[in-house]
Amino acid sequence: MNNKNLILVEPKLEEYSYEQKLLSDPDTMSYNAGYDVSYDGYHYDTGCIDFPESKWINDFEKRKEKDRFFAYIKDIELNEYVGYVNYHYNKNDNRYECGIVIEGKHRNKGYSKIGLKLLCEEAFKNGINELYDNFEKDRENTLKVFESIGFKIIEETKWKKFGEYVDGVVVCIKKEDLI
Repeated sequence: MNNKNLILVEPKLEEYSYEQKLLSDPDTMSYNAGYDVSYDGYHYDTGCIDFPESKWINDFEKRKEKDRFFAYIKDIELNEYVGYVNYHYNKNDNRYECGIVIEGKHRNKGYSKIGLKLLCEEAFKNGINELYDNFEKDRENTLKVFESIGFKIIEETKWKKFGEYVDGVVVCIKKEDLI
């Protein structure tokens, strides 16, 4: 796997069925299960999120805003999408937060590292100087991927997952640290 095999594609509205498929797949969304969140369509037991067609246009329009970016990760050799990346401005914390989701069947193939790097390059090209993310500390492979391109742990924290406190990390990458 190399950088030339993957590209980021900002999806057309009619392509949102791929995101709908990912968000409804318990294997893909298992990392997201067990949180005490209160957004519409979230399934506590699986981490899945309802994404009916009636919500597509609103998300499509919202993603055009200046402080947001959303794209599917496409393997051009396979000619198929393998996941998605995004960033958005979090007003409460005064920072840009990013995310990456790789479809369950495509995990452990190197897509995360390259997709995350492509996302960082896009953000930095758009004038953003730092990106943040957070996840459970015991997701060691996730941490390795983030650190492999230059993210650093800036904070250790805790939050509830399935009613129990778990250790978490906040990671950050600065433009000059991208590997």
